[in-house]
Amino acid sequence: MLSQTQIDSFNRDGFLVVPNVLSPSHLAQIRAEYSGLLDRLYADWYQAGRVSVSPVGLTFSEKLSISYQAGCDWFQPFDISLPGDTISADTPMHFGPAVFDMVVNENILDAVQSLLGEEITSNPIQHIRIKPPAPQLAGNEIRAHITATDWHQDRGVGLEAADKTEMITCWLAISDATVENGCLQAMPRAHDKMLPHCPKVQTAIADGFVDEAAAVPLPVGAGGMVMFHPLTPHSSLINRSDDFRWSFDLRYNVTGQDTGREHFPSFVARSKINPEQELRDWRGWKSLWETARAELAAAPHIPIHRWKSDAPFCAKEIS
Repeated sequence: MLSQTQIDSFNRDGFLVVPNVLSPSHLAQIRAEYSGLLDRLYADWYQAGRVSVSPVGLTFSEKLSISYQAGCDWFQPFDISLPGDTISADTPMHFGPAVFDMVVNENILDAVQSLLGEEITSNPIQHIRIKPPAPQLAGNEIRAHITATDWHQDRGVGLEAADKTEMITCWLAISDATVENGCLQAMPRAHDKMLPHCPKVQTAIADGFVDEAAAVPLPVGAGGMVMFHPLTPHSSLINRSDDFRWSFDLRYNVTGQDTGREHFPSFVARSKINPEQELRDWRGWKSLWETARAELAAAPHIPIHRWKSDAPFCAKEIS
């Protein structure tokens, strides 16, 4: 559980850095799970002639780099969510035991419980973020999960139905997150209201609403966590290192409240009242998303963002 000092710090600043949440062995399991997935993807790309470098002897980072430069998309096959754009019956995604064990990790849930209480739902707005060094990025790269993330509030990237939802974001560092490789930065004591957002390169806070000079960088070691209030303005720095920066962002909300993306599946991660409702098997998690994918592929597209480019505060963005 969080200490009272940590709770007070979170409530005051709108964020909290918590070190050593995931154990070294759990980090190794997550890395191994994704290494196996990339091995399979890369082997297929090599066999199809989409990458020309043999996988023999290549490191995880080298395979990521070579495949990205070749235009082979490992991001969506790695992600623990469906995309916000077109969904097909075979849209790739990843749901495995090591990642599920992270989502329901007792240390994470204890920290969340300290802020939200004992009835906790795993919110479906969740992503893996593996960010290449900036020089490797394609000039037209705009995906927030690949390049630097624009200033935003997490409540702002959900739908209006969740504007009253009690929610916490937990950002997990799988590799060390440093100022050099693009750690997060946040605005302290600025989580009092929703700011207008605009469709920029990404969905981002409109110009003039963030004083970037007041931003605080939030470096954290591998296995550590940054917790955010849903109204805390934050972004990521540019990855100026020579390696990939790897993290996950997870969200949790009070059970029974709107998730902000109700067409994606959520599940009860902890419940004192109804512990039998807790999901305890990663295969059940995977099945929830597979069912959602099949249903959404056959239905009209559901937008995941509320903001319109013709709103008054966005006019200068499109002029």
